[in-house]
Amino acid sequence: MSSQIRIKQTRLFERTVKKLNKQDKKALDSAIRQVATNPDSGQSKAGDLSEVQVYKFRFTNHQALLAYTYNDEEIILTLLAVGSHENFYRDLKHYLKG
Repeated sequence: MSSQIRIKQTRLFERTVKKLNKQDKKALDSAIRQVATNPDSGQSKAGDLSEVQVYKFRFTNHQALLAYTYNDEEIILTLLAVGSHENFYRDLKHYLKG
């Protein structure tokens, strides 16, 4: 199943990834593989972010969050944002409304 999944990235996600160091990129790649293998591994959000799931994982020295959506019908995983918990949900809401 994971070989058929298409992965898309938002501009917000791409910009954030460019700023990561190599170790954090490896941790992110591992998290993306986990989510692509099992899209239900993230926690569903409520309210304004009801379409979004968030997968928690570790960067070098802190917890990180990976926000994504998964479309069952088209088998598309869309990576929305990645970052630390501070202001993560506020910034994600702002981006999605944007």
